[in-house]
Amino acid sequence: MHFENQRIIPAVKHMKDFEQLLTRDFTYIVLLESHLTQLPSLIRTAKQHDKKLILHADLIQGLKHDESAAQFLCQMLKPAGLISTHSSVITTAKKNRVLAIQRIFLIDSQSLDTSYRVLANSKPDYIEVLPGVLPDIIREVRGATQLPILAGGFIRSRADIQSVLDAGAAGVTTSHKDLWSVKIDG
Repeated sequence: MHFENQRIIPAVKHMKDFEQLLTRDFTYIVLLESHLTQLPSLIRTAKQHDKKLILHADLIQGLKHDESAAQFLCQMLKPAGLISTHSSVITTAKKNRVLAIQRIFLIDSQSLDTSYRVLANSKPDYIEVLPGVLPDIIREVRGATQLPILAGGFIRSRADIQSVLDAGAAGVTTSHKDLWSVKIDG
């Protein structure tokens, strides 16, 4: 079972949204943008509310996107997971037994081929595919890698969510607050 069967994972950009999610029925929350100095209190607050934070390591202000930064995050802050486009962050997360989610941006066949090479080396726990509104590509990446997929980016409706879940995505990450409460089939 992926993410304790949570199929929609809210991705927050603003602290006000983070605070509102603390009282909602979500276990996993993606923190998209943050500042390094905020993270200890955010993670502590999340744990006090039985929430598991997944940090987007590439969007933390005040921190580089390298192995040392990933070690700091994993060993000192202990988030539930890290998302990154950088394979060194992903491999470091895995070494530290933190959920490792490799984000890939697909704009053409060449970016897909490049992503397959990166994924073969980083061996993430999950792949986040952007844009996520491509059910055929979700199906193809899932089949080629045999890794669970999260779909993110340009998902704008319940139909988009259902379409990518039907294509085999394990879940959807979205910053669209109106989609956080969507009820899905299956």
